[in-house]
Amino acid sequence: MPDVQFGLMIRGQFPQGDDMGTRFEEMAEQVRLADRLGFASLTKGMHYASHPLQAFNPLVFHARMAAESHHLRLNFGIILLALHKPLEIAEQLASLDVMSKGRVIFGAALGYREVELAAFGVQRNQIVRRFTENIEAIKRLWTEEKVSMKGTYFDLLDANVSVKPVQKPRPPIWIGANADPAIERAARIGDCWYVNPHNRMDTIQRQVDVYKRALDAAGKPFPAEFPGRRECFVAATREEAIRLCRPYLAKKYEVYHAWGQDKVMPEGDNDLGLDFDELIKDRFFLGSADEVAEQIIDYMRKTGINHHILSCQWPGMPQSLVLDTMALLAREVFPRVRQGL
Repeated sequence: MPDVQFGLMIRGQFPQGDDMGTRFEEMAEQVRLADRLGFASLTKGMHYASHPLQAFNPLVFHARMAAESHHLRLNFGIILLALHKPLEIAEQLASLDVMSKGRVIFGAALGYREVELAAFGVQRNQIVRRFTENIEAIKRLWTEEKVSMKGTYFDLLDANVSVKPVQKPRPPIWIGANADPAIERAARIGDCWYVNPHNRMDTIQRQVDVYKRALDAAGKPFPAEFPGRRECFVAATREEAIRLCRPYLAKKYEVYHAWGQDKVMPEGDNDLGLDFDELIKDRFFLGSADEVAEQIIDYMRKTGINHHILSCQWPGMPQSLVLDTMALLAREVFPRVRQGL
């Protein structure tokens, strides 16, 4: 069994009316605690026009949080790459890789929300081509001195990034994907598939087989680092964990359902509008320290995922609950998982 890593996902999404200056200070406290507790990575997602929630941009967020931490890898999980130009993203992430002494992880995916596509002037039928060409261009920009490449939606004319990343040959590229064709694409163009937090374990197990077949077809080995995200909350008992997190976790998935996240999920596991008690079945890590450790071990054995990125903060949740569950994870759950493996 490979070494296991644990990361912290901070969505940083908050209800309208919250004081975002205060929320920022709370997130900075979470980052400092994660660094002290030995978490391996810090993840921030990307959504524009996030009503009914408020959220900080991940590029700005990670640039600031790099100064609050010394060890956490900075995972952009994920950048909606089809909305952007490759030279822009390549320069921004290379700059942060230098400033953070080589801690950047480049996570990227297609995106699915019409409000975002329309705001950037991107047609839905363009996103796969924009995405794949942008990935190719960024790889080249990070590893070549000058790049000439005629993309469908950009031209690179002897272009170069103004500063090269510290990591050689480049920062790792994690490709987020929900649907089977997107997972097959992740196998071809990424360093690994970055597994989503929404699907049941049986769906992920089936899709790991899709991923393995696609890797074989591409002549690529299974990645040494295989990351996946999961919602997670720890308390004295499972009943207490569900009681404490229900109002906040349920609200987040109401928003996902309203945004249409489930429309891009696989057939048979694509309804995030389920009753909460039905929604949580085989989908999230919830319970006592022993129960959550057992859930993670079982998930790891069935999927091969060895970098678990855990989200334990949802809109409206008090800071005290977030800090408590982070401490329980680091002090009670992570040692049990490592011992159990």
